[in-house]
This record gives sequence, structure tokens and C-alpha cells, in this order.
Amino acid sequence: MRSFAIMVAMLSLAVPRPGWTAGTLVTPQSVQTTKPKPVTRRAAPTRTDADIEKDIRNRFSKSKIGAEKYQVHVQGGVATIEGKTDVIQHKGVATRLARLGGATSVKNQIQISEAAKQKAAQNLASGRRRAQIKRGDARSEPRSQTAAAAKSRS
Repeated sequence: MRSFAIMVAMLSLAVPRPGWTAGTLVTPQSVQTTKPKPVTRRAAPTRTDADIEKDIRNRFSKSKIGAEKYQVHVQGGVATIEGKTDVIQHKGVATRLARLGGATSVKNQIQISEAAKQKAAQNLASGRRRAQIKRGDARSEPRSQTAAAAKSRS
């Protein structure tokens, strides 16, 4: 077994190493480098503002926020969204849908109603809702008697 290990060691010494050729060291100056070919990027197909606007309106109509509430204008790839909403999340969804529709940037001028702002403030004041609590997180309020009783029965 020992002679096998010696033979493997001798063979590994006989194998040429990277950077060595015929007993001389190859330096970076002696190696000729080839220039990489320049990367050619294909220009993205340009879409007209009308196409982008049509796509954004189509996305609005397919979503839950609806297209009839908002006015969409696209100029130079920049989408401007105007309108009013009673749900705070609709403002973010409108921006996301406009970007997915092909707008390079979005000017979101949707106005949120006072009732929606008050509702959001109340939700923040009352703490996280059950859907927002992860398993293992501590509860902000104790379990009710019925929930504790139901758990003890199972």
C-alpha cells in the first residue's frame, strides 16, 4: 500500500503544472491574450405610448381594482395615473400594473379618501391582525376562554 502511495506522488510530480512549460515559468507578460469579442446588445423593441397605455388599461380591467376609476396617460414611456380610491392598497397595485404594462416610470397621482386613511390608522393602532401574525410569535392579547377550552378538549 505504501509503494502505491509513493508511485501516485511521483506521478503527480511528473504531471505538468499550470504556468510551467518545459521547466520555465510562464509570466503574464509572455502570454498573449486575446481580446474578447464585444457584446452586442439587441435593442429592445420599442413600443409606442399608445400600446403601453392600452396594455396598462387592459391590466387594470383584469384586476380587482378596475379600469373605470382611473385615468391613464402615457407620454415618453412615463405613465401618469390619476383618480380616487377608498382602498389604500389600490395605489400600490396601480403602480405595479403600470410597470408591468411597459411603463419606464410611473407618476401615481391617485388620491386616497379620508375614510381609507382613518381605517388604516385604526388598524395600526389596534395591532397586527391574525393573518399578519406568524406562527411562534407571541400573542398581543390572551386567548379567549372558548378557544382555550376547545384546545384542551382536543
